[in-house]
Formats: sequence, C-alpha cells, structure tokens
Amino acid sequence: MVALLNMTKVAVGCAELDTLRARLDSRAEGGETHIVTRFRPKREAELIGGSLYWIIKHRLVARQKILGFADDPDGKRCRVLLSAELVPVRAHPKRAHQGWRYLAGGDAPADLGGEPSDGIAALPGAMIAELAALALI
Repeated sequence: MVALLNMTKVAVGCAELDTLRARLDSRAEGGETHIVTRFRPKREAELIGGSLYWIIKHRLVARQKILGFADDPDGKRCRVLLSAELVPVRAHPKRAHQGWRYLAGGDAPADLGGEPSDGIAALPGAMIAELAALALI
C-alpha cells in the first residue's frame, strides 16, 4: 500500500479553527472550496487524494481532502481544489512556514474524534485548541 502525500499550510490570520472554517465556508460551492498559491506543486499527482493540513498557532489542527489543481483565472497562480469538509485532527506541533510544504502520509496526525460517539469533533474550535494545549486530547 502506498501512503498518500499531503501538504501543510499556515492558516494566516486565523487564531482558531472556527475562524478558518468561516473563511473556507465563505467560498465553498457544491461541496468544494479552494485556496490560491503562487506555485503549482511539482508532485501534484501524488497529492490528489491526500490532504492539506492546516497549521494554527504552531500546531496541525485540521485537514481537507485535496481534490485537484487548476490554474487561477489570473493565469499567474494555482488553485488547490479542496473538499469543503474541514476535519479536525489530533493537534500535532508544527513550525510555521511560508507557502506550503509536503507531509508524508506516515507523518500525518490522526483525525480527531475517530469514534462518532465521542463527540470531540463537534466541540467548538477554541475548546478543541485549549484541550489540545493541555494535552487532554
């Protein structure tokens, strides 16, 4: 089995997961959303089906499935097409960086609330962040 390749990106200007969720929801359409980046990844074929992991306050906190890549209408940048579903993950330390970086599938954190009955994923983003900072989840 081949592990999928993922990427990481800092959620610039987002202090908590709820802020990121609102930003992404504002441009979601038909179950998809996108972000814009200056450069198309050289390994884009390996990224399709993987996830984009979001960094907030030096921690990986959520992911979105990568659906594909397209040229931005301005012709100078690339759109990363993403599933509109933002999946919280177990907080994992990660340094901030500019742009995006690759993340091997084996290094990616597990989804938060693996059991539907535990309800962790339904908690507000700020509460999830605080519990993760206290190492309670």
